[in-house]
Amino acid sequence: MKTPRKQTHAEIAADIVAAIDASDLKAFGRKLRAWYRKNARDLPWRKTRDPYHILVSELMLQQTQVSRVIDYYDRFLTRFPTLRHVAKAPVGLVLEQWEGLGYYARARNLHKLARTVAPAHAPDGTLPSDPTLLRELPGIGAYTAGAIATFAYEKRAPLVDTNVSRVLLRVFAPEHSPKTAVGQRLAWALAEATLPERGGMAAWEHNQALMELGALVCGARVALCERCPQRGHCEFLARELRIGATSE
Repeated sequence: MKTPRKQTHAEIAADIVAAIDASDLKAFGRKLRAWYRKNARDLPWRKTRDPYHILVSELMLQQTQVSRVIDYYDRFLTRFPTLRHVAKAPVGLVLEQWEGLGYYARARNLHKLARTVAPAHAPDGTLPSDPTLLRELPGIGAYTAGAIATFAYEKRAPLVDTNVSRVLLRVFAPEHSPKTAVGQRLAWALAEATLPERGGMAAWEHNQALMELGALVCGARVALCERCPQRGHCEFLARELRIGATSE
């Protein structure tokens, strides 16, 4: 008798998402985007569709607080207004403008990317819109590729960072940790499943809203559930309420 094949992490994640009612997935997106329109912070990189500007903001925001990034973002773009300006500069000058942000591999990757992108993808030095092509560039992983595709080109592209993963798993599958392989696969599957059916402004707004909710409400240490637009059908909150009722 043959031993049944063990499911892959991707298959487990797909089965979990398939078991969620489609109307719940759509309702999640509608409530999320409505909340964002009322609560979004006014951030400079949300006022542009320039893929290079989006790239700079996303690289700077890795491991760095938003409040620190704002000044560096404006200053860096004043010194290097296009990718071509970065490509023409010596790497030492790029690192000098990055000084104070730390994690200097980000600046080195940006310089390397700038010198790669024009001959590899476009004679005018613009970034590609396809997440698969973006991931071929130095320093761009799955999240950053999705961010550029959505925020610069308004493509329907999922993205998952720490904030997004926390929100999605808490709402739909709190029994799974984002630190596990299944949890990571599940977060990406949920990010895909909750996206609007088409790209455009709705996709841009949806992904911005996911990140914003994780940053402002669904925190790692403190979850402000009373302010959350998903509180009516959040599995994490329901579980916490059950635990609280049991302990009384």
